Amino acid sequence: MAIRVSSDSLTAFPKALPIKFSIQKHPNVKFISSANLWRRRDRVHLPRKATTLNYAKEAIDVPKDLFDQRADSMEELVGVELIKLKAVVAITNSKRDCLREVMLAAFEAFNANPSHGFVSLQLVSNTFDPRTMKPKLSKEATLPLKPNGNIMAHGGNRRTINHDVEFAVESNFGIPGALLVTNKGDKELFLENINIEGIADFVCNSWVRPDKVNNEKRIFFCNKVYLPNETPEGLKELREEELRQLRGDGEGVRLMSDRIYDYDVYNDIGDPDKGLDLVRPTLGGEENPHPRRCRTGRPAANTDERAESRVEDHDKTPIYVPRDETLADSKREAVNRDKLKGILRNIVPSLVARLSTESDVLKGFSDVNGLYRERSLVQPESQKNRIIEKLPIARVLCKIQGLAEEIVKFEPPKIISGDNGCCLRDDDFGRQVLAGINTLSIECLREFPPKSKLDPSIYPLQSALKEEHIIGHLDGMSLQKAIEEKKLFILDYHDIYLPFLNQINALEGRKAYATRAIFFLTSAGTLKPIAIELSLPPSGGNIPSNRVLSPPVDATSNWLWQMGKAHVCSNDAGVHQLVHHWLRTHACMEPFIIAAHRQMSRMHPIFKLLEPHMRYTLKINAMARETLINAGGIIETDFTPGHYCMLMSCAAYRDWWRFDFEGLPSDLIRRGMAVADESKPHGVKLVIEDYPYASDGLLIWSAIERLVQTYVNYYYPNSSTIWSDTELQAWYAESVNVGHADLRHASWWPKLLTPSDLSSILSTLIWISSAQHAALNFGQYPYGGYVPSRPPLMRRLLPDETDPDYPIFMADPQGYFTSALPSLFQATKFMAVIDIISAHSPDEEYVGERRDLSAWSADPEIVEAFFKFSTEIKAIEKEIEKRNSDPSLKNRCGAGISPYQLLLPTSQPGVTGRGVPNSITV
Repeated sequence: MAIRVSSDSLTAFPKALPIKFSIQKHPNVKFISSANLWRRRDRVHLPRKATTLNYAKEAIDVPKDLFDQRADSMEELVGVELIKLKAVVAITNSKRDCLREVMLAAFEAFNANPSHGFVSLQLVSNTFDPRTMKPKLSKEATLPLKPNGNIMAHGGNRRTINHDVEFAVESNFGIPGALLVTNKGDKELFLENINIEGIADFVCNSWVRPDKVNNEKRIFFCNKVYLPNETPEGLKELREEELRQLRGDGEGVRLMSDRIYDYDVYNDIGDPDKGLDLVRPTLGGEENPHPRRCRTGRPAANTDERAESRVEDHDKTPIYVPRDETLADSKREAVNRDKLKGILRNIVPSLVARLSTESDVLKGFSDVNGLYRERSLVQPESQKNRIIEKLPIARVLCKIQGLAEEIVKFEPPKIISGDNGCCLRDDDFGRQVLAGINTLSIECLREFPPKSKLDPSIYPLQSALKEEHIIGHLDGMSLQKAIEEKKLFILDYHDIYLPFLNQINALEGRKAYATRAIFFLTSAGTLKPIAIELSLPPSGGNIPSNRVLSPPVDATSNWLWQMGKAHVCSNDAGVHQLVHHWLRTHACMEPFIIAAHRQMSRMHPIFKLLEPHMRYTLKINAMARETLINAGGIIETDFTPGHYCMLMSCAAYRDWWRFDFEGLPSDLIRRGMAVADESKPHGVKLVIEDYPYASDGLLIWSAIERLVQTYVNYYYPNSSTIWSDTELQAWYAESVNVGHADLRHASWWPKLLTPSDLSSILSTLIWISSAQHAALNFGQYPYGGYVPSRPPLMRRLLPDETDPDYPIFMADPQGYFTSALPSLFQATKFMAVIDIISAHSPDEEYVGERRDLSAWSADPEIVEAFFKFSTEIKAIEKEIEKRNSDPSLKNRCGAGISPYQLLLPTSQPGVTGRGVPNSITV
């Protein structure tokens, strides 16, 4: 009697097979088949029907008694030396899972036969097995899913449990290049990393769902980068397979555990099933061009098959994003905590709005000032006060008072100075456009009067601005000389607002103009507002109207000037939120992120470079569709355009947005705020030297550009390497042709033919996701938290002498002004929202920080480039702090002037008005 040996048996054998094979080893004997042997205790028995020992080309009979001896290992039997690789597997549990595991451990103390699932792990070699022409595989290792292992603290919200496992591989296995993982448990697990005794490191950071949900093995690659044509033979098929899994088939409803990246239009911001007032058009397509979003596959609404149904309970069933795009525990808890604080702060104003019989209007500035906590002032302390404060009851009362104020009152924002009982001062108005929350709209005035680019057959209105309106404010200069010397600047919101004004002004409680504001650059380097133009389109048979305001000369003109500035700021707030913030950062980045996951392997060097700059963005955008940009959401309720908000974003995308102008130098040149000058450190010369956003931004832009150029030139030494990179070309082509399908035929899209082209594209994407977004987002509460200075919406137009309310204005101009502002409830709701979205979370990763440098351990030049970049970012922070203390820079330093800190790279958690995260994380 004999046995049969075959090639499919190595992974099926028990971990240690105690048998001894004493015949002479044959070079072709490699494996022994588990189908022909079965084991009981420490003996190996021969199946009845086994008669032959098979080699690759021949077979010999083997006496059965040779298998009835004890042995130390399987290697003696199969003729190939096996070695064991020790590995540490790190699995991270959330706080809820940690508690559950403690309870399970307690239960199992009384259970003699606890039942757990396990994780199956199998290594894949970089090299092919010449016998099978397939990648070499290790024996499967199993990891029981139970609360054991070495526990490591991991912040306050989760913990990492390290498990020891062993992999059995042949001595000629080669370098492990991939890992196949199967979760045989009942719940998903978060696989953090796997380290194989210094040989290989797998940085996973991914959720692995049970195989009963999806039986495809998860593929993880060793933490090393490869261009597609450099991929080791053993990994090529897996590289393609991983991308196939991530692309999906474009069909069906996505499960929350899915990892599929696909595209769709924004047909889910309306809610037609709840009424006609919540019907909204689809964003994306010929009628309303817009970048694409991540597809969810939810069914159509019952009343409109073109609209996707809404999620009813976002807390229980959030909008789908690929599983690894969800927020970490600490981030999610910070968001929920801030939401709760916002709700509590709105309780009193909400009750007042519901119960009050009077109109819900601000009665005066005191109504607004009462929403903030008192600033702590350094005052002399009397001996009596010191004694009282030491009493226990006094300390308790102080704590209660402090807690109450923390809950129901807001922190005074940066924009509030010592005279917060008044409107926005002219010097603050001019400084905000250079060093505030929206520094991307100011342009150099290149022709006067300014001209509209709208179709004159539809919008025949011409500017009413004339030389006589501004000539007296040019410090003795002629108009032509002021233009030639680049002394005149403009905020021009005429074209973006005018097509929507009739619809906006028909909404209840909304009134708006299409505004223009002209500024003069003083000898001190500051901007002085010298004229405001307020335009209305024809309506109801009335002719279109323009109104020009000049700096005030008396009490009446002062209040009209203040209202004019408030309308400009309201326009500015809308464009900031809808165009610069939502469209240019959030919406336009999403297609590049989706395409990166669909077309570039995680081993791709460009994916590795971009990875920290894509973190959380898809989830944040999905949350925006849940509660911010949706019908009846915060954007519609808090900003003047109401439910026309997103249509304005579409109009800006169609008529104005261009990817080739999104890099900082190109954007500054487009707006006339800089001129190209290769002799300057950043290749441009600023028209206004003390332009804090631009001067600080150029420091970060240039550092990013140098890093990217070094990185790209290392992996792509010539143009042929760019052309031949199939994954790179597919990523960019899909980003443009699918993700930005409505503009795919535009001639301005950059080509991707040379290393220089790639460097420019990547620098722009990293700039947008980091510094650009930070400059637009994290100052929203510090600069916009005082509603009278920067109202997000207006409820009244300026009074005219023929207006029935004109006598009311003349009798109480302050009351008229405050009644034009958002109501108390609207103001507190808006303040609560921007307070939340201006905050950094505890797990923020800031520009210059990289936690994945081990991916380039074999590329010291790249590691050195990242360290150099980090050093540059630290130097930039010191330079910005130095500028903020320079009294000659009057747009960022002076009595009562807030320093410009939005581009300071680092920050503590919370609302700080500074900090540049790597990605769009809020």
